[in-house]
Amino acid sequence: MPASLKQRLIAAVIDREGGYVNHSSDRGGPTNHGITRAVARENGFHGDMRKLPKSLAVKIYEARYWTSIRLDRIAPISATLAEYLFDFGVHSGPGRSAQELQRTLNVLNSRGKLFPDMRVDGAVGPATLSALADYRKHRGGAGVHVLAESINGVRIAFCRGLAERDERQEDFAYGWFHRVVNLRNEVESDHGERLALSLYSEIETGMA
Repeated sequence: MPASLKQRLIAAVIDREGGYVNHSSDRGGPTNHGITRAVARENGFHGDMRKLPKSLAVKIYEARYWTSIRLDRIAPISATLAEYLFDFGVHSGPGRSAQELQRTLNVLNSRGKLFPDMRVDGAVGPATLSALADYRKHRGGAGVHVLAESINGVRIAFCRGLAERDERQEDFAYGWFHRVVNLRNEVESDHGERLALSLYSEIETGMA
C-alpha cells in the first residue's frame, strides 16, 4: 500500500533532520530526529536527547504538526498546501503556520465579499476550514495553488527575517531556503515514498 501524505512528510523531515544535533547557533538547543528538547519534555520524554526513540518522534510529528493544524481536513483540498503548512509548523511552530494561513486567507477574501475575516489565533477550527472551503469555491484549484505558494513566500520572508535579526542564524539561512524551495520534490518523489515505507516498517517491527 502506498504511504500516505502524512507518512511521507514525517519520514522526509526525520531523514532531513538526521539524528542528534547540538549546534551552538541553534536557539532551540539539542535536537534528535528534528525534535527539540523542549518539545520532547512536553511529550513526556525526560531522558538524554541522544536516546529519543524514533517512534516517539513520529508520534509527536503526527499529533503536534499534522493533527493540530487539521491537515487531515486540508490535504483533500490541497496536498501542496498541507505539505507547506506541515513543514512550516515543524520549523517555526504549528501556531505560526496556522496564523499565516489565517492572515493570508483574510487578505484574499475581497474585503469580506467571499467570506468573513477570521480571528488570527493560530487555531485551525470551523472558521478557518469554512474560509478555506469558500475560498476554493470562488477561486478554484488555481486559486488554491496561489494560496499555497503565498504561504511558502511568507515562510521564506520569515526565515530571512530571523537571519537579519540575529547574524548567527545565517549559519542556517541557505539550508532553510533550500528546504522550502525543494520540499514538494522531496516529499512527492519515489525517494520520499521509500523513506516513508522504511520508517513505518521499522516502527511496526519495533526497531525504531
